[in-house]
Amino acid sequence: MIVKHPESFYIDGNWVMPSGSKRLAVENPATEETLGSIALGGAEDVELAVKAARAALPTWSSSDISERKRLLEKVRNVYVRRRKDLADAITLELGCPTDLSCAVQAGSGAEQIDAFLKAMEEIRWIERLTNGDEIHRQSKGVAGLITPWNWPLNQIGLKVFAALAAGSTMVLKPSEVTPFNAMIFAEILDEAGCPKGVFNLVNGLGSDVGAALVSHPHVDCVSFTGSTRAGRLIYAASAERIKPISLELGGKSPCILFADCDVETRIKQTLRGLYCNSGQNCNGPTRLLVERSAYETAKLAATEVTNGTAVGDPRAAGDHIGPVANKSQFDHIQRLIQSTLDDGAELLAGGLGKPEGIERGHYVRPTVFADVDNNMTIAREEVFGPVAVLIPFDTEEDAIAIANDSDFGLAAYVHTDDPEKLARVVRRMQAGMVFKNGNYLSAGSPFGGVKMSGIGKEGGVMGIEEFLDAKLVA
Repeated sequence: MIVKHPESFYIDGNWVMPSGSKRLAVENPATEETLGSIALGGAEDVELAVKAARAALPTWSSSDISERKRLLEKVRNVYVRRRKDLADAITLELGCPTDLSCAVQAGSGAEQIDAFLKAMEEIRWIERLTNGDEIHRQSKGVAGLITPWNWPLNQIGLKVFAALAAGSTMVLKPSEVTPFNAMIFAEILDEAGCPKGVFNLVNGLGSDVGAALVSHPHVDCVSFTGSTRAGRLIYAASAERIKPISLELGGKSPCILFADCDVETRIKQTLRGLYCNSGQNCNGPTRLLVERSAYETAKLAATEVTNGTAVGDPRAAGDHIGPVANKSQFDHIQRLIQSTLDDGAELLAGGLGKPEGIERGHYVRPTVFADVDNNMTIAREEVFGPVAVLIPFDTEEDAIAIANDSDFGLAAYVHTDDPEKLARVVRRMQAGMVFKNGNYLSAGSPFGGVKMSGIGKEGGVMGIEEFLDAKLVA
C-alpha cells in the first residue's frame, strides 16, 4: 500500500472513517492490476468536511498574510522531502513514466508555492482609490475543489495553494482514478501544521461527492478542472445559489505553422510535447495547421517523430510514454481513430490497437493523420491521447479562420519568423493562452481558456484572486 490511510478521509485535521461502506478499486493502467482501494464518500462525509471548513474560516480568513506565507513555506519543505513518494504514486495510478512523474508531475509543487509566495507580495490586499475609498480583498469563504486525473498534483497545487494564500478554507475531491497522490498531499499538509479544518479531503465520485460539494449551501465558491461535460453540470448546479465558479475544461488547441519558420524542427518539437503524458493534456496542440507550401515537409517530420516515439513500462527510466489512464479512455481514443479512418483521412503513423508486443495495459499507439478536414470528428472533439492531425491552409486568413473554428478556446500555438505576422495572428486568436514559436508559460502565469474551455484563471496573482472578493470600503 502506497498511502497510510487508503480508506479514510482527512477532515478537521484527522483521518476519519467514511460514513458508508462503498469502496472503489484503484487500477494500475500499465498492468490492469489493482493497486488498492479507496472509500467512496457521500453527502454525510461532505457535510462533516464543510462543517470543519466553515468552523475554521473566521480564524484563517482573518489571519495575517505573513502567517499564510509561513504555512506555505512549511508545506514546501515537506513537499520537497516527499516528492519521490508523490511521483511513485502517480507512476502507479496514472501510468506516467517515472522520470516525468518525478521531474514534472510531482516537481510542480515547489515551483507553484514559490510563484504564489511572490504573487502574495504583488496583490494589493488593501487598495486606496484616488477618491479616498478603499478596496479590501478578502477570502470568498469555503471553497469546493474538484481536480482531474491527468495532471493531478499540478491541479491540486494550483487550487489548494491559491486558496491557502487567499485565506480560504476548503474541501478537496480529487479524481477517483488517481486518489493516492492526493492522500499523500493531505499527509504533507498535516505534517506541515495546516490548522484544523482549513484543508479537508473527501474521496468519491463526481456524481456523489462532487455534486454534494457544488450544491452545498455553505460552500461559497467552486473550482473545477475536468471535462466540458462535467463542467456544464457544475455550472448549471451553481446557478441556484449564484455561486462563483471557476472552470478549467477541455481544449482542441490549434498550432499554426507558417512556411517561413523551420517547419520540420517545429513539428517535431510540437509532437514530442503533445505525446508527453500520453497526450493527456487539455491544452495539447492537437490540430497542426500547416501552410500548404511546407505541408509535405510537415508530413514527413510528423511521421518520423510519431514512429520514433517509444511506448513502454512507466516504471522504467527513459524518454518514452506510458499507457492512458483507463480502459474507458483507451476505448474513446480507438473510436476516434476509427472514425477518422472512416472519414478518409490519411494515416501517416500509428493507428488502431496497442503497440506491437504489448498485450496488457491501456497502451495507445502514437498516431498522426494528414489531410484532415476541420469538420471531421477528430478535429472537433477532444481526444486526450497521443493523437494529432495535420490540416493544410493557403493564406493567413485561412489559418486564423480554421484555428478559431472550434467550440473550445484553451490555447493556441503560432510559429512564424515574421514578427509582424506573428503579432497579427496572436491578436486574433480566440484562446485564453497563446504560445509563440515554441515558448511556454512560466510558473505564476495565468492558465485558463475561453469559450467552452472554461471560466477563470489558475496560477499566480489571478489564481489567488479566484478565491478573493473585492469589498468596497467607502
